[in-house]
Amino acid sequence: MKWWFGTALWKRVFGALVLGVIFGAVLAQAMGMEAATAWLDAYLRPIGDLFIRLIRMLIVPLILATLTAGVVALGDPKKLGSIGLKTIALYFITTIFANAIGIIFGIVFKPGVGVDLGGAEAVPVSREAPTLVERLLTIVPENPIAALADGDVLAVIFFSILLGIGVLMAGRGGKLVGDFFTAGSEVILKVTHIVMEVAPFGVFALVSYTVASQGVEALASIAILIAAVYLGLLTHAIVVYGGIIRFVLNLPVMNFVRGMLDAIAVAYSTASSSATLPVTIANASENLGVKRSVAGSVLPLGSTINMDGTSLYLGILALFTAQAFGYDLTFANYVLIAFTAAVVSIGAAGIPSASLFLLAIVLETFGVPPEQIAIVVGFILPVDRIMDMARTALNVTGDATVATTVAKWEGQLDERRYRAPADVPYEEPEEPPEMAEADRD
Repeated sequence: MKWWFGTALWKRVFGALVLGVIFGAVLAQAMGMEAATAWLDAYLRPIGDLFIRLIRMLIVPLILATLTAGVVALGDPKKLGSIGLKTIALYFITTIFANAIGIIFGIVFKPGVGVDLGGAEAVPVSREAPTLVERLLTIVPENPIAALADGDVLAVIFFSILLGIGVLMAGRGGKLVGDFFTAGSEVILKVTHIVMEVAPFGVFALVSYTVASQGVEALASIAILIAAVYLGLLTHAIVVYGGIIRFVLNLPVMNFVRGMLDAIAVAYSTASSSATLPVTIANASENLGVKRSVAGSVLPLGSTINMDGTSLYLGILALFTAQAFGYDLTFANYVLIAFTAAVVSIGAAGIPSASLFLLAIVLETFGVPPEQIAIVVGFILPVDRIMDMARTALNVTGDATVATTVAKWEGQLDERRYRAPADVPYEEPEEPPEMAEADRD
């Protein structure tokens, strides 16, 4: 047990991920895909489902406590506006790059050329999408208690921000409420640490089931598409996110990667950015030195609106469809695909395969009929989870990149924490006496 808890969590999680791949593949080979899937579904997958339920359990209380405490910690509502503008601008800019990379990789790899879609079972999808006004209205909860109960992330974010501003405006009268949420955020993060000890077992179970249920044959049928998606996501992570960390912030990239490994591993195994949020906040604040006032506001927003992986993926899928059915696209079509992919990816549900059903809206830009859309979705859906895992990991990495950037620009990044070696315990610097005295006044 001492060895187990003495090993860094990210090493245990990645070890479980590798073992899960091996175990799932071997079991499918030995028992057959159907038998292996049934066995894992009965005996091992419940462990993975339990892990997901545990971390989803923390999402709403974590957002409410951390975001409210973060607004209170800012001390001035004007700073919240500055953080919000920088956050949204950065998410928008990185999404533009994701669109461009998706289109480029779709053109270069030509994943749809020569693909036979004749054996695919059509899966009908909706072509409807909420209007911008409808999206904006849903941010404001009619009943904040119901929003908390339903886990409506955007509504909880909106209410938490207003609550934090209310605490600031109340002055001394709101101090008790502010202290309550500050202490609550500390407690929830400690609970997150407890839950994360289950992560290696949950990751092993989830990955084993995914590998066994997908099968090598299914993956081989669209290997070029999977390769294009993975390489596109990796390129975006290295060039865009790595470029921001290294050249814009002048910070070491490997420290960033090391600090976010737990969250990246959980994102990859669960394929849910929303479920990964508690781990993302814990990693960003404790490993990267992002102050809670920024982590608590930027990261929850990012888990909802920052979907670079989804946007890139939809772009590649659009070109895959055009190539498979022989559509001749123009430059104007590429622009429309990129723009539409960016718009529909914003606010996409942070759950597995949700983005695949947004494909109909993107394909509509160059006149793909419902029958062909259904065939494409039916062809990709069986192996979409493999690609979904990677794009979720990219989304979480992007959230942390933007949080680190905003924290640096706002003077809310503890660089000593960020640069601290992994094997050297970090101690929070003592508060200067004059600041402590000022807090008591």
